[in-house]
Amino acid sequence: ENMPRCMKNVIKKQISNSFVFLFINMFVFCCRCVGSNIMLLTQAFQKRFIIPDFSTFASNINQLYYNAQALQGGQVADYIPQLAKFNPDLWGVSLCTVDGQRHSVGDTHVPFCLQSCVKPLEYSLAISESGTEHVHKYVGKEPSGNKFNKLSLSENDKPHNPMVNAGAIVVSSLIKMMDYLKRMAGGEYVGFSNATFQSEKETGNRNFAIGYYLKEKRCFPSGTDMIAALDFYFQVTRDLTNPSLVMAATLANGGICPITGERVLSAEAVRNTLSLMHSCGMYDFSGQFAFHVGLPAKSGVSGAVLLVVPNIMGVMCWSPPLDRVGNSVRGIHFCQELVSLFNFHNYDNLRHFAKKLDPRRQAGHERNKAVIELMFAAYSGDVSALRRFALSAMDMELRDYDSRSALHVASAEGHLEAVKFLTRTCRVNPRVQDRWGNTPLDDALLSGHQNVAEVLEEYQRIYSHTLAPQEISAQTHSQPTLNAMDLRNMEILEGFV
Repeated sequence: ENMPRCMKNVIKKQISNSFVFLFINMFVFCCRCVGSNIMLLTQAFQKRFIIPDFSTFASNINQLYYNAQALQGGQVADYIPQLAKFNPDLWGVSLCTVDGQRHSVGDTHVPFCLQSCVKPLEYSLAISESGTEHVHKYVGKEPSGNKFNKLSLSENDKPHNPMVNAGAIVVSSLIKMMDYLKRMAGGEYVGFSNATFQSEKETGNRNFAIGYYLKEKRCFPSGTDMIAALDFYFQVTRDLTNPSLVMAATLANGGICPITGERVLSAEAVRNTLSLMHSCGMYDFSGQFAFHVGLPAKSGVSGAVLLVVPNIMGVMCWSPPLDRVGNSVRGIHFCQELVSLFNFHNYDNLRHFAKKLDPRRQAGHERNKAVIELMFAAYSGDVSALRRFALSAMDMELRDYDSRSALHVASAEGHLEAVKFLTRTCRVNPRVQDRWGNTPLDDALLSGHQNVAEVLEEYQRIYSHTLAPQEISAQTHSQPTLNAMDLRNMEILEGFV
């Protein structure tokens, strides 16, 4: 205290030491945290996510959510007492893209049961473990045309498909599941609802009847304990929260968990699962859903709808009120509105469909594509292609990464007709310089194309941004400049020739 100068030096030393300490910890932090996520961070900084403008996309999802929230109607399933306790106003949507971007809105932290949404997960795990041929020795692939819990088999005495109760019970006898579910969820919360299990078991008389019927028809693998298979079937109505539903994104990502990067399912299992979800996943509404939404999905009587947009994202909707066939009223509406707004329907990319939003489109993608097409047409001397671009209102002065225009490229390659079209018809700027300071005239002279250079010299002398097309054509002794209709007619005539 009596030596201010010494105290000042001591404080400086302490501050210096604290910064070294912070620096060391920052270094350790970077090694441990950044190192393991370097690919994710690289994608983020380069804006190379599957949905580049995710904030806008999330805003659109929120709007769809609020539109569906206003819906009334439907009835909460009451034949399972534990499900009847849910508030009908609960409504949540959660999504995860194939590269790990996530968004949730609504009641997404309330645990709910997967119920029948677990059936595609069961099936995919069985295929990954045992292969397609082995699994389909015991279960078919066709839509049943019956209610999901009906006591019926196909003409081959097998359950029709893994999405009905009989098929799911048989598949339950083929797998060990809990570890797979945790891996599909990226290590996040996957719980076991004992209350729901007991409730299902006490009221599951029809499922017990199905089990005994399957046993009578010898649908189980030899040595299977039917009661144990039924217990497991009741247990896999897992307790989940919406944010942990990375499982749908794992299916969308070809079996690779987007959070951990671990391959959980084989590509064959994912393909087969999505095919069956598309044809059989929505109870008696499967055909309508495939027609209107065109995406693989699975619903459950808990009010859950698991939707997969292949190669883009997985979505989980949850709202307890059900329609007459057992699907979530709000969930179905949300899915239909989703494909009405975005081009996610399987057949939306056909040429003559109405335009919808494409959240996958990269910023500047259309411009980059236009530059490539324009430069290639100039390089090839393809006047017909250049004419089409001009008719479609493309900017004929677009430049590439070297600041070269189409006129630069056509001049360097010696394509006289292309140069005439770009100058006399499109009236592009002949004085624009590339990154080396060269004009199109310089390129023509450097490449030894004297005839092109003469056209450019004459055009350059008279070029002005204020000249009308007629003045240019008069001073260059060329034909009158063509308007859009003339160009279109010329293109049609050239097609006949």
